[in-house]
Amino acid sequence: MPRKRYLLTPGPTPVPPEVLAALGEPVLHHRSPDFKAVFAETRARLRQVFRTENEVLVFSASGTGAFESAVVNLLSPGEKVLAVSHGNFGTRWQKMAAAFGCDVVELTYAWGEAPRPDDVRRALAASGALVALLVHSETSTGVVSDVERLVAACDDAGAISVVDAISSLGAVPLETDAWGVDVVVTGSQKALMTPPGLAFASVSERAWAKVEQATLPRFYWDWTRARANQERNETPFTPATSTIVALNTALEQILAEGLPAVFARHVALGRACRAGARAMGLELYSPDDDSAAVLTGILTPEGIDAVELRLALRDRHGVTIAGGHGDVVDRLFRIGHIGYVDVFDITTALGAIELQLAEMGASVERGAAVAAALEAYASTVAV
Repeated sequence: MPRKRYLLTPGPTPVPPEVLAALGEPVLHHRSPDFKAVFAETRARLRQVFRTENEVLVFSASGTGAFESAVVNLLSPGEKVLAVSHGNFGTRWQKMAAAFGCDVVELTYAWGEAPRPDDVRRALAASGALVALLVHSETSTGVVSDVERLVAACDDAGAISVVDAISSLGAVPLETDAWGVDVVVTGSQKALMTPPGLAFASVSERAWAKVEQATLPRFYWDWTRARANQERNETPFTPATSTIVALNTALEQILAEGLPAVFARHVALGRACRAGARAMGLELYSPDDDSAAVLTGILTPEGIDAVELRLALRDRHGVTIAGGHGDVVDRLFRIGHIGYVDVFDITTALGAIELQLAEMGASVERGAAVAAALEAYASTVAV
């Protein structure tokens, strides 16, 4: 029989069957009344998940496309911009801003560290930058930063905050309006339980004022054009109509569960995954606390190659997990637990890791990880 497949990366993530079914519905024309009705409902639901009254712009793109849209709509050639990095994706935003000719002020931390608000405040004051690029959930390390305090530091300096919430929105709390976040960008393929292909940017009124001053060229990414079209429940260019229909179904499920319950589920899954890793005697790379609700980063035992482990898990057990970045690519593997994931997905992955590590020569007690994970999960959901 065909082997079952388990997708446990921090993105793309598994998609509920109802969302897949919506994806398979007849294609709607993007200028038709039928699509406009779906798009209106989707936009309203997006604002609820973003926790904002601001317009959420929709692009057919990856999350990186949404972040590029923020750069070109908020900045001008040669303008100073603070770009904070504590992992692979913060470094990507530094490189992106530099590619557009901005004067990038880099605030860089060691991987695994969390940015400090006082550092952001000082860097903005010293540089005079009026835009700051921040990462909420750094999926290369599993660190979820205290974005509320980082945004407050930006406010103190009079700077626009741009937050990469690509793996955090819908997974962990993010109060866009209450925390005063100016721009939040994310993608469809992570906690929003939808296939890749859609990207989003919520934009505050203060950020819109900065858009009017920015002079970097933009066409596809033009926020002003996108907002004008969305007011008519349209997009400037042909969108991924079927994916928007599927997203609408996914958002309906998220809101039906309730954001507090969604966040609590992710915390419980994170606890289960970390408990299972510790029971195998493995070292955690991501934080060993409830901030690590998006993914769990784990280091292999000495002498065990993480790339070889991941390939064996995929090919022999049908379990796909994520690898590492940078200097730890041969030791680090990452298990995502956001979106359409339950504790049995986590225990399946942990059981497969146990089997494969033992076969590769590691000293692992069979069954310990699954038992520890189930106990940790049960104790969390019972609270």
